[in-house]
Formats: sequence, C-alpha cells, structure tokens
Amino acid sequence: MPKYLLLKHYTGGPERYPDFGPMSEWTEEEITAHLAFQRHVGELLRERGEFVDVQALSPEGTYVRYGGPGMAPVTTDGPFPETKELAAGWFIIDVESQTRAHEVAAYLSSAPGKDGQPICEWIEVRPVMSDAPATVE
Repeated sequence: MPKYLLLKHYTGGPERYPDFGPMSEWTEEEITAHLAFQRHVGELLRERGEFVDVQALSPEGTYVRYGGPGMAPVTTDGPFPETKELAAGWFIIDVESQTRAHEVAAYLSSAPGKDGQPICEWIEVRPVMSDAPATVE
C-alpha cells in the first residue's frame, strides 16, 4: 500500500475559506477541541491499520546549512517565510489508494476551529517515494 504525507500548513493553501483567525486567537476550549479531533483522527487511522506517524510542529525553528569542510554549521533564526507558509504538522498514512488519502485529508480538514466551526484548511497530500535512496529500518 502506498504511503502519503498529509502536510498541515498554518493557514496556508490556495485560498482560505472560511477565513478563520490564527490559533493564537482561539479560546483554550477551542484549542482543546481541535487537538482532541487530531487525536481522534489518529485513533481512527490506527483502527484501520492506516496510521504510520503524526507530529505537530512548533512555530519556532532555525535555518541550518553546511558551513564547509571543518567548519561548524551555519545557523540563523530567520528570516522565515510568512506565517501562512509554515508547516504546522503532518500525518503519514499507509492507504490503498490516492483516493483514500484524499478522503483522510478532507476529514482532517474538517477539524473544529474558532467557534467550533470546521476550519476547512488545505491539506497538502504528497506520496512518499517508495524507491527512496535511503531508508531507516
């Protein structure tokens, strides 16, 4: 079965509909409900044998690049892309088809947000390369 990355962008995608404010403007109860929904999706995927991994990402980070032979890595704390372009987290799923990956992504997009309404966020669906040059066992 093919694996897919379901990449959650922080308010990113072709267009925002409906236009919800960022999570920083949500109440504690709205955030709790949203995170509970994410856990629920993980549980459903586990029950179906489709779950591989899920991670949420902090908005903080560091850019790092090779510094050259014998040199320390070069790091910087910015500039980062606009908030709308930051990845918020991901699911990796192992499903029977791209159609099923799209179904899971659409369900994930229905997560509750401000006022308990579905956030209708865009979820980027990317196949994981099956013939990647290096794998971790």
